[in-house]
Order: sequence, then C-alpha cells, then structure tokens
Amino acid sequence: MKKAVIIGAGPSGLSAAYQMLKSTDVKPVIYELSNNIGGISQTVNFNGNRMDLGGHRFFSKSDEVMDFWKEVMPFSEDRKNYRALDKIFMTRNRVSRILYMRKFFDYPVTLSYQTIKNLGFIKTMKIGFSYLSSLVFKKKEINSLEDFFISRFGRELYKTFFKEYTEKVWGMPCSEISPDWGAQRVKGLSIMKAIIHAIKKPFLKINVRQKNLETTLIEKFLYPKYGPGEFWEEVAARVQEKGGEIYKNSKIIKIYNEGDRIVSVDVLGQDGDIENVVADYFISSMPVKDLINSLESVPGEAKSVADGLLYRDFIAVGVLLKNINLRSTKNKKRRVKDNWIYIQEPDVKLGRVQIFNNWSPFMVKDKRNIFIGLEYFCNEGDDLWSMGEKEFTRMAISELVKLGIANKKDIIEAHVVKAPKAYPAYFGSYSRFDVLKSYTDKFKNLYLVGRNGQHRYNNMDHSILTAFEAVKNINSGYAGKENIWAVNSEESYHESK
Repeated sequence: MKKAVIIGAGPSGLSAAYQMLKSTDVKPVIYELSNNIGGISQTVNFNGNRMDLGGHRFFSKSDEVMDFWKEVMPFSEDRKNYRALDKIFMTRNRVSRILYMRKFFDYPVTLSYQTIKNLGFIKTMKIGFSYLSSLVFKKKEINSLEDFFISRFGRELYKTFFKEYTEKVWGMPCSEISPDWGAQRVKGLSIMKAIIHAIKKPFLKINVRQKNLETTLIEKFLYPKYGPGEFWEEVAARVQEKGGEIYKNSKIIKIYNEGDRIVSVDVLGQDGDIENVVADYFISSMPVKDLINSLESVPGEAKSVADGLLYRDFIAVGVLLKNINLRSTKNKKRRVKDNWIYIQEPDVKLGRVQIFNNWSPFMVKDKRNIFIGLEYFCNEGDDLWSMGEKEFTRMAISELVKLGIANKKDIIEAHVVKAPKAYPAYFGSYSRFDVLKSYTDKFKNLYLVGRNGQHRYNNMDHSILTAFEAVKNINSGYAGKENIWAVNSEESYHESK
C-alpha cells in the first residue's frame, strides 16, 4: 500500500486523510506539532467551560463540504435533539455587532434608525456623501487594503468601522497591507449588495445552504454542540478507525527530495528520537515559511521570500462570569444575544469579544454563568505575547471593565491561550509569494493545503476544499496544482464547482 505523510492535524490535514481513506488506496499518516487536534479550530476546555479560538462558523457554498460535514455529524434544527444527542450540528442564527463610541452598531452595518441615532445626522450624511464620492471618483483596489475599503465603502465609513479594527488585527496601517486580504475576505460585498439584502431579508426563506449570499451576509450557520473541536476530534477518530495514523507532538525538522519528488521527512517525536519517514505523497499544512526552511538546497530567491513571510499571532482570554446581563455603559442592561462583538474602540487593545453561550449553551458547564472570550492580536515575542498569564489576565479584565461590559466582582476565573501563526500576513514579502508557489509546485508529489500551507487567510471550508482537491489529484495521477490554488481565488469558484 502506498503512503502519504500529512503535516498538520488541522481542518485541511484531517480532511485530506479522511478523504484519502474514502477514495484512494493510500494510507495517510498525520504528524501534528502540538498535542491538540483541529489546529486553531480546536475547542479548549477549562474546567468544563469550552472556548472556541477565533469563532468557527460551519457554512459553505460548496455542496462537497456540506455533505462531508453531514456525513460525519448530522444536522438538526430540533432543540430536543440538542439535549438528547452528542456529536450533532446545531443550526444557529448569526448575531454580531460593533462596539464604537461605547454604542452598539449592527454588523454588517445597516442604515437603520438606531445606526443614524448612534452616529448622529451629520456623521450619517458625511458617510453617505463620502460613499457617493467613492462611486464617482473610483479608487483602484490594487494598491492597498485602505484603497480597497475606500473604493467599496467610501472614506468616512472606512474610517468609522473598518480602519481601527483591521489595524488591531494586523498591527499595520491599512495603507501598507495588500488588497488581497480584502479580496480574500470581503470578495463581492459592497454597500449596494448589503442594502439589497436588507430589503430582501424579510421575504427570504433562509437555510444553511446560503449559496447566493456574500460570506459577510450569512445569516445562519452550523455549529457542533461542544464547539468545532468536537467535529475534528470525530474526524480524527474515524481516520484512525479506518487505518490512518496520527502522531501528536511530532515536528517535521527536515524534508528530503530527489529531483522533482519529495522522498522522506525527518520527524522529531515526543520521545526525543528522530525518525526518517519515507512516503509516496506529502501533503503540507505547516506554515510555508517553515516548510521552505526544512527543505534542502532551496534557491536563494525562494529562501529570501520565505524568510520575509510574516504572521499575526493570537491570544484569547476565556473569562467566566456570574450570570449577569452583559452591557455597555450607554445601553440599558439586557442579555446580549451576539455570537461576537467587534471592539472598534481606540483606547483598548481588545479586538473582539465572543459570548460562547450564544454559540452553544452546551459550551458552558453551569448555565447560570456566562463564558466569554477576549481576543487580542499580536506578534510572537512582542510585549503582549511576552506578558505572563497573570499580568495579561489583569490587563484583559481591566479593559473589560473599562468598556463597561462587566464588573470586576462578576468575574469567577480566567484563562489564557496563545495561538502562534494564527493569521498569515498580507505584507512583508507576500507580494513575491508566487516565487514560493512556483518553487513548491515543481515537486510532483508535494501538495500545499490550508491556511498556513498556502499562506492565505482562508475560511475553514476553503481549507477543506484545498485538501479535497489535493486528494483528487493523487487519486487521478494528475501532477498539476492549479486546481488547489484556485480554491477561493475567484468569486465564482464555489458556485462553478
């Protein structure tokens, strides 16, 4: 039997292994650097309270992905099933808002009475005229992310609702970030599409297969009862049941090639021993920067581009609160229904707040309590990343109190989780990424998949699709890679599939 080495047990790696066992005669062997399953899509358990790192909605325009999810775990809209069954997808309504000027705004931003009241008539008019101006004096979207946003939404709306949060995420001015991030995440969204959707919304019958909606406008999504990790742990279990192997705490330290084929890898296991593993195929979801640095005799230009690739790291603080009504200082007390809230406030480092009870009530051990996640973006080694857990927790709680979201006396406990290389960055040497793409594509049996494997800020379903495409190529003997790179590279890709 032929063998495939799969690097990484995140969504793309696990999806590749699952599909390989289903459709080929190749045995997958997964090597995972950490002690966890699911990558950034894991669920972290703190004393029975579960945290989803980053918030992972399960939705896709691809029937192939939707069918895969359903094959592993059933979908249900019946609340009785949620209590009776584990390993089930619940259907959830998406609710998210922006906290700006200590006021809540709908996200996506709507032209509602509340929005106009919060902004004030003059600010609203400035946004309107700025948008009309952007239609007349159209900026080219190819220069920077700032130009991309201004072209789509106008300068005033960009400065009000996009600039601060985006620069918190990336730690860089939007004027220095490639517009590819906007094309990757926002795609065809515009104010006109948002307005048309708002008009149509009362008349739409919305289900989880929302093929005709822009991603930002998705209203419903699927969510595992106990968070995304529950799904990926089930996939991992099935991979092992069908003969696949998964090794945790295993680091790829060297990759060997003979001509245009990869022949083996050196794996540093959790016992400290190094094993050379020979295989027929290699699927990599490890950061492409690390992949290049593990290969032998890499050309100087490719090495230079790899060394210049940058990442944005992520810290989440899980905070357990007494059963209170989450609130903002200028709003009446009321139970917040949001899945997450974007923090567009310049006086705090906090980027986003998740309310895990609203993702799934089963994420919280005691239903009388509320479990929230405070999300921070940083660079590995900077001041935030280097803070001790106690110091970081104190800072996060002080910001929570400063925003008026909770009182210090409401806090029961807090925990910190760090996620390195969470977001591949669209600056640094990214503009020359095609050099790496061309270099790695020449290896006929090497396939780059997933967010870090392709250095793309993909959604989870896009990462899964890259894995599916790689397995199709292995199954058919096709040596090209363009179908893998094409995933999420154009707006019509999923529909055309």
